[in-house]
Amino acid sequence: MGVLASIFGTALYVQLSPARLTIRNAKTGEVVSEPPELALTRGAKPTIMGVGNLARMCGRTEPVDIINPFAHPRTLIGDFTVGEQVLKAFVTRMKGSSLFAPAPFIVMHPLGDHEGGLTQVEIRALHELALGAGAREVSVWQGRALTDEEVLSRQFPSDGKVLS
Repeated sequence: MGVLASIFGTALYVQLSPARLTIRNAKTGEVVSEPPELALTRGAKPTIMGVGNLARMCGRTEPVDIINPFAHPRTLIGDFTVGEQVLKAFVTRMKGSSLFAPAPFIVMHPLGDHEGGLTQVEIRALHELALGAGAREVSVWQGRALTDEEVLSRQFPSDGKVLS
């Protein structure tokens, strides 16, 4: 990692489950934690109306489809394209829309008990989701929740494992 990126860059810790997407800025402690849902208008050209809590509010006032890309009975990611849009919206909230802000380092941490562990396809999908959401570098972590210091230093504990 470059010197400027380490000084000015952002390190984001993403905890992902079907019920909640939590992103924490490891430098500032700022947190966004909402349902990982996206509201799309119905019709030939669907438009994104809202993400997270806003998606649910849109569903109360307008005819929209609310999609949770991470709520699938057999796999971690049921809809990659929508998942990427949801993650991108959350990452944008955390880093702001500054044109000159460097792309963040992201640690993806899927939560829950994945019978048999995550497949290589799921690990790759998590990695690609983060890159598509604007990350410059991604680690996929499986284990206990990480502290801000562990995320910033990239010194992951031995009681878990970095999958990518």
